[in-house]
Amino acid sequence: MKHFLTLLDLEPSELESILNRAFELKAMQKAGEVHHTLAGKTLGMIFDKASTRTRISFEVGMYQLGGHALFLHSGTTQLGRGEPIEDSARVLSRMVDAVMIRTFDHTMVQKFAQYSSVPVINALTDLTHPCQVLADVMTYREHRDSIRGRTVAWVGDGNNMAHSWVNGAVAFGYHLNLACPESYAPDASLLQAARNLGAQIELTHDVRAAVSRVDLVTTDVWASMGQEKEQAEREKAFAGYMVDEHLMTHANSNALFMHCLPAHRGEEVSAAVIDGAQSVVWDEAENRLHVQKALLEFLLQQ
Repeated sequence: MKHFLTLLDLEPSELESILNRAFELKAMQKAGEVHHTLAGKTLGMIFDKASTRTRISFEVGMYQLGGHALFLHSGTTQLGRGEPIEDSARVLSRMVDAVMIRTFDHTMVQKFAQYSSVPVINALTDLTHPCQVLADVMTYREHRDSIRGRTVAWVGDGNNMAHSWVNGAVAFGYHLNLACPESYAPDASLLQAARNLGAQIELTHDVRAAVSRVDLVTTDVWASMGQEKEQAEREKAFAGYMVDEHLMTHANSNALFMHCLPAHRGEEVSAAVIDGAQSVVWDEAENRLHVQKALLEFLLQQ
């Protein structure tokens, strides 16, 4: 049995097979073909954080695969009343076939997986967001072929998305330039661990240098969920880190732009970029559905 808490939990060959299957599933859906490969299977979805794309993609994905998804908000379950994570994991995993968790503390997901008898999927923690980067890599391949050997620029906060792009540099073999303010750099131990595994990663405070001649530019909001009180402080720290039309001119002429959404136009990205010709954010959002269907198949058909 395998869990999917970070991109490094699966072998690169396994991730590639998931991507290949995601393309097959996408084509089947567009053709109107039914693919009930998970008929009779149930996914428990635990949410501590608000969600649009995550909930819809997993819930619709399970339906399209012939299974069923249960929305479980922590505030309306015993987890929200202090039941130990170990106990919830033991009980829930006797009743469902897989568990998806979207929460704050990454150690909560790790502990749940430790005591679960079914696969556990990290649908976002404050440390990593592996499902999103899986969809991003699929989207790059869809528009430009393999991302291996290409150069990606991350602009903004050294947050869970930045961490997943770091892990992705190990898993998918792209070069990564990280442009972050000094006080908002990615976790140093996670970054070093990726470099120890052979990832080619550069960390800089020079946004223009980070974006120069890259194949993909990606970013995220400056204040994530739970950081709303820091908005004004972060706006000052991230001044000069907006991805706008001028910054994109330093990337390769055929470079793509991605954003995990939701986006704040006029802050981390200009409207002209996110709504422009280089942006693939809508394909990127849709592909969450297809890669997660492929991931569910992979984990539940072991």
